Amino acid sequence: MSDYILSCCSTVDLTSEHLAARGIEYTSFRFFVNGEEKIDDLGQTMSMDEFYRSMLDGADTATAQINIGEYLEYFCKLLETGKDVLHVCLSSGLSGTYNSACNAALIARDRYPDRKLYVVDSLGASSGYGLLMETLADLRDEGKDLEEVREFAEQNKLRVHHWFFSTDLTFYVKGGRVSKTAGFFGGMLGICPLLNMDHLGRLIPRAKIRSKKKVILEQVRRMEQNADLGADYDGKCFISQSYCRQDAEQLRDILKERFPRINGEIGIFDIGPTIGSHSGPGTVALFFWGKKREN
Repeated sequence: MSDYILSCCSTVDLTSEHLAARGIEYTSFRFFVNGEEKIDDLGQTMSMDEFYRSMLDGADTATAQINIGEYLEYFCKLLETGKDVLHVCLSSGLSGTYNSACNAALIARDRYPDRKLYVVDSLGASSGYGLLMETLADLRDEGKDLEEVREFAEQNKLRVHHWFFSTDLTFYVKGGRVSKTAGFFGGMLGICPLLNMDHLGRLIPRAKIRSKKKVILEQVRRMEQNADLGADYDGKCFISQSYCRQDAEQLRDILKERFPRINGEIGIFDIGPTIGSHSGPGTVALFFWGKKREN
């Protein structure tokens, strides 16, 4: 048994069962539906389908990041077990939660001077962040110590690629990420923007593609271009989706044909309410290991 704890936030967008099976602890963001506060506990309190249906019905949604006090309480609970902790955060390019975690860690280290507590900025999100945690758990299970796993995370986190598209621009317009004019014409023309995450952990539009079928094929092409070993990719691959599982399954089926050496099943997970509050329903994201993201 390892002498340290792997930890993350609910924005890894895996299931609670998956995290428990891999021995990964997590702490939860909060979100609001029509002003009512809820816990982003990976769909246990409010199902993902219920959340996205509420958005489609016109509900106002918002999110709240984990603050210093919440992190401090969480870290102290883990350290009280007598184990060291490696906590990995949602990208600092999307949220201030990494800074909150770092500040809380300073206080926690003073309270538990005999314990080690490291905080890593994943520079990732959703199940891409989850894919990083999955690999860190693999390394831990192989017998790597805390320092080795931490070093791997810092040296390799930019090798996790995130490519995603949305078929519904409504919530991008609502959040100010797309202008009303662009959203209107994009909807009329069936434009599905393709985005990825850059080296600073920010979401960047990369292409405007007409039709869902073409944007799914473009995701596959980007993986062929960027994945380790190209079409011979033999690492793990995750997909996340928001209320459009058929689209995610279509992508998965193409990937299984194009990348026959993928390690294990291609996991399909729900995009949780923290990320989904901003992207809305109709988003499909693809995650894999590849060349280092440099822009």
